[in-house]
Amino acid sequence: MKKIILNSLLVIVAIVFASCSSDDDNNSSNPTSNTIADFVNENPNYSTLKSALDLTNLTPALSSSTEFTVFAPDNDSFEAFLSSNGFNSIDDVPLEVLEQVLLNHVIQGVNASSSLSTGYVKTLAEESSTMNKIDMYINTSNGVMINGVSSVIGNDIYVDNGVIHAVDNVISLPSVVTFATADNTFTSLVSALTRESSFTYVSTLSSTTSPAPFTVFAPTNDAFGSLLTELGASSLNDIATATLESTLNTHVVAMANVLSTDLTDGMTVNTLGDDFVINTTSGVKFIDQNGRMGNVIVANVQAANGVIHVVDKVILPYIDSISNSTIADFVSNNSDYSSLKAALDITGLTSVLSGSDDYTVFAPNNTSFNTFLTANGFSSLEDVPAAILEQVLLNHVVAGTNLSTNLSTGYVKTLAEESSTMNK
Repeated sequence: MKKIILNSLLVIVAIVFASCSSDDDNNSSNPTSNTIADFVNENPNYSTLKSALDLTNLTPALSSSTEFTVFAPDNDSFEAFLSSNGFNSIDDVPLEVLEQVLLNHVIQGVNASSSLSTGYVKTLAEESSTMNKIDMYINTSNGVMINGVSSVIGNDIYVDNGVIHAVDNVISLPSVVTFATADNTFTSLVSALTRESSFTYVSTLSSTTSPAPFTVFAPTNDAFGSLLTELGASSLNDIATATLESTLNTHVVAMANVLSTDLTDGMTVNTLGDDFVINTTSGVKFIDQNGRMGNVIVANVQAANGVIHVVDKVILPYIDSISNSTIADFVSNNSDYSSLKAALDITGLTSVLSGSDDYTVFAPNNTSFNTFLTANGFSSLEDVPAAILEQVLLNHVVAGTNLSTNLSTGYVKTLAEESSTMNK
């Protein structure tokens, strides 16, 4: 009897062991999946997002081993998106539009919240005419704000194939206006675009139909500040409406998404205003109708309806007052004389050379100033005593207009003065 019982126990142990071994093998070969798609599927607050992913067949991509960062809108966010766009349900959104909207929430790789910084990143959404990846503007000055419309409200949800950040609004496909209003670099540009009630720039540049797509050469706030100085204006309100409108038109190309790789040396850019010419000998530059040169400092900020190239100078149409500029304007508009401009500003002489009096100036360029500073033991212009710097500058100025053909061997009085007598 004992032998029978013992044999029975051995059989039971063997069965239990085999079962455990089989479970271990199954767990080893089929571990529990924890992908982005799994997270969405298992959280009822993201059921609309799940439906959208299924409709557009994007679920397999977010189930793969490729790593992504997803900014995930919840059901309330989708409800607000549908309502504001006139849709009754997620099924009413055209599939190609819905797909691009969803891809506009996804960036390649794993991007923890601590690694996000203010600036532009490429999403997986694409501009239709070029297939160029659409940008996302992230602002981290106060939390994480995306395109000025959606905030991260829950961050760093790690899964097997990336990380999820919860957001409080669906991130709609951005227009060029979206980036202009979201990026504080362009507050002056936005002020210019909206200064007059008759201006239609915002509605036009928000459009996704003809004359879209647009290529916009967008001046920074500093560029507008320099323009006001150049024109002797205290604010944008001092610029005539017609002049402002023609200036803004000169920054916009219609019906073309022109990437920086399409810009070639000597190329004429046809805008809604005056044309300008591209120079690519050292980076991408432009030369406007007044001979003023500026630089593209950030290229290919891609929106859904066009592309932005950030420029460091306002591009002007042909203006008589610009072509007949003052000495101070000439210095301000030529980068090779930036040291001379700085010296004039330090000494307060810019206003003198902006006036109506005629002068002849023998203008040293940046290389000349560097040689002067080194020879006299100065590290920068700020190290030169202002009184000395002023007299040095005045020593380059002669009253009246003296063409090179009128110069002859001999002495002429400069505007510099001998300190004890104030003699020129």
